[in-house]
Amino acid sequence: MNKKSTERRLFDYALSFKKSILLGLLCLVLAVALELTGPFIAKKIIDDHILGVEGTWYEVEETLDKSVQYHGSHYIRRDRLEDTSTATDIVSIVQVGRKYYMVEDEVPVNGAKSMEGDQIKIETIDGSQFYEGDPLTIQEIGTFFKSEVQPIFLLLGLYVLLLLIAAFFQFGKTYLLQVSSNRIIQKMRGDIFTHIQRLPIPYFNDRPAGKIVARVTNDTEAIKELYVKVLATFVTSAVYMIGIYSALFLLDARLAAFCLILVPILLVWINVYKRLVLKHNHVVRSTISEINGNINESIQGMPIIQAFRQKKQTEEEFEVLNQRHFTFQSKILKLDALTSHNLVNVIRNITFVGFIWYFGSQSMNIGSVVTAGVLYAFVDYLNRLFEPMNQVVNQLPQLEQARVGASRVFELMDQQGEETDHDAIPKYRGHIEFNHVSFSYDGKEDVLKNLNFTIQSGETVAFVGHTGSGKSSIMNLLFRFYDPQEGTIKIDGNDTKQWSKQQVRSHMGIVLQDPFIFSGTILSNVTMNDERISRDHAIAALKAVGADRFIEKLSKKYDEPLKEKGSTLSSGERQLISFARALAFDPAILILDEATANIDTETEVLIQNALQVLKQGRTTLVIAHRLSTIQQADQILVLDHGKIIETGNHQQLLEQSGVYYQMYEMQKGKLKIS
Repeated sequence: MNKKSTERRLFDYALSFKKSILLGLLCLVLAVALELTGPFIAKKIIDDHILGVEGTWYEVEETLDKSVQYHGSHYIRRDRLEDTSTATDIVSIVQVGRKYYMVEDEVPVNGAKSMEGDQIKIETIDGSQFYEGDPLTIQEIGTFFKSEVQPIFLLLGLYVLLLLIAAFFQFGKTYLLQVSSNRIIQKMRGDIFTHIQRLPIPYFNDRPAGKIVARVTNDTEAIKELYVKVLATFVTSAVYMIGIYSALFLLDARLAAFCLILVPILLVWINVYKRLVLKHNHVVRSTISEINGNINESIQGMPIIQAFRQKKQTEEEFEVLNQRHFTFQSKILKLDALTSHNLVNVIRNITFVGFIWYFGSQSMNIGSVVTAGVLYAFVDYLNRLFEPMNQVVNQLPQLEQARVGASRVFELMDQQGEETDHDAIPKYRGHIEFNHVSFSYDGKEDVLKNLNFTIQSGETVAFVGHTGSGKSSIMNLLFRFYDPQEGTIKIDGNDTKQWSKQQVRSHMGIVLQDPFIFSGTILSNVTMNDERISRDHAIAALKAVGADRFIEKLSKKYDEPLKEKGSTLSSGERQLISFARALAFDPAILILDEATANIDTETEVLIQNALQVLKQGRTTLVIAHRLSTIQQADQILVLDHGKIIETGNHQQLLEQSGVYYQMYEMQKGKLKIS
C-alpha cells in the first residue's frame, strides 16, 4: 500500500478538528464579504452623490423628496423622478474644470468638456457641440449638493457598521483557526510521543537523543507555524482574492479577465520556489537535528570535556555543523530576498501599467462611459488584491520549512512500532529457561552462542564474566528489548514471544548500574505515578532498602524534590531509590544489572541485608563484576564470549580452580596479571 503524501497527512490531522476550522472559515468569508463592500460603497458615493450632481435636472411645480430649490423653482435629478410627465422644464448642470454651469437644455455629460469664449464645448463621438451656460457660485452649487449630504453620511455610517461586524467575524476567525491549529499540534505531538514509546530499543541505540528531540520539538514547531500562520494566511488570501475578483468582474469583466493572469503566475512561482528550496530546507532541518544532538552530547559530557581539555575540539565540531546551517540558510534567504517582496512589486507595477493602458486607450477617449467611481473602486480592489498575494509569497519560506519538518516527523511516525497489549497475565512463578539461544546485535557476529540454562523459581542466580561476555545481553533478551535470532526463552514454560513485550515486563523489575532519576520527588520516582503503588507501600520499599537513613535527614523527607537525573543525590542514594522503585512493584523476577557497582561499602551492606529478605519467593538475577556481592547466590554462571563455561555456586566454582577462581583471586589481590 502506498503511503499517504505529507500534504495529505497534514490535511488528515486538520480534519480532526474540522468543525471549528469550518466555523472559522465561515467567519472569514463573512468578514471578507463585509470588508469588500467598501469600494462599492465608495463608488456609489462618488458616482451617485458627489459626481451625480452633474447631469440632467427637471423643474417640478411642487416640492418632492430630494428636490432642490433654486431661484424660486424646484428641481430634481432625472434619475430620481419617476414620472417625467410632471416636469415643467429641463436643465443640465455641467462641470468644466473646477467650475459648474447651468444650461437651459439637456446636454450629454460624457465627453471632453472645455470653454471656448463664453460657450461650453462638449466633444462626443457625434462631434462637437456648443452650449450657453450660466456659471454657478459656490453657494448656488452647494444648494444642489445639500440633498446629497444625508445619503453620503448614511452610506458612510453603513460602511462603519459593516466594518465593526467584520471585525467581530475577524476575531472569530482568528480565534477559531488559532485554537484549532494549536489543538492539531497538541494532538500531533501526543501521537509522536506515544509512538516513540512504542519504538523498539534498537531504534534509540542507532540515533542520538538530540536528533529525536529535534523532531518532536523543532520540527513540530515548524508544523505549528504551518497551521497557525501559513495556512491561515493562504486561506484568508484565497478568500480575499476570490472576493476581489468577483467584485472586479462586477465592475468590468474585460479588465477583470486580464487580471486573472496573476493567479497562474502566483501558482507557477509557488511551485518553482518549492522545487528550488526543498533540498536546502532538508539540509537545514537535518543540520538542526545534528546540532541538537551535538549540544546534548556536549552537555552530558561536559565534565569529561573540561577534565581532558577538549574545549577547542568540541567547538570545532560544533562549528562545522553551525557553518553548514549558515551556508544553506543563506541560500534560502537569498532566494527569499530576491523574490518575496520584489516579485509582488514587479507584478503590481506591470498590472498598473496594463490598467493605465486599458483606461488610457479605451476608457478615457471621447464617449467614455467609465465613471470616476468605477475607476476608484477598480484601483482600490487592485491594491487590495496585491496584499494577499504579498502575504502568500512571504509565507512560502515558512510553508516549505513546515513541509520538510512534517516529512521528518512522519518519517519518525512511519518507523515500525511494537504492538502494545497491557492485558494482565498471571504473575510469574519465576521459572526461566534459555533453550539453544543465539543472538546478534548486528546480524553478523553472535554475542550469545547456543545458550542453555535453567533458573528455578525463587533462586538467586548471578552472571559473571569479563566485559563483552554477554551478561547484559541475556537481560536484554529476557526483558524483550531484543529477540534472539535462534532458540526460545521460556518463563514458567511459556515462550515469551507469545506475550506482548509489555506483558512480559509486567512482572519484572530491573535496577541498572547507572540509575535514572526523573524530575519530581523521591516518592514519585518510586511509584512512577502508578495508582497501584500507594504512598505507604512506596515508603515501605524505601525503608526496606535502607534509603530512609538519608531521606529522614532531608527537609521534606519523602516529598523532597529531585532535579533532572537526581543531581543533588550521591550515586549510592540514587541507586537505593532505583532499587526501591523495582521492589515497590513487587516483581516476580528481579534483575540487578551491576546494581552495586557504584555503591560504597556501607550502602552495599544495606542492600545485601535487604536482598536476603526481599528475594524470598522471587527469582533474582544478578550481573556483577564485584564477586563479593554474589557469594550467597544459589547459582553462578560464568560467561566468556557468549558461552557458559562454568556453572555452580561460589564454593563449587572456587573448588574448580577455573576462570571464576582466577577472577576471585584477582579481585582479592592475590593473583597477579601475567
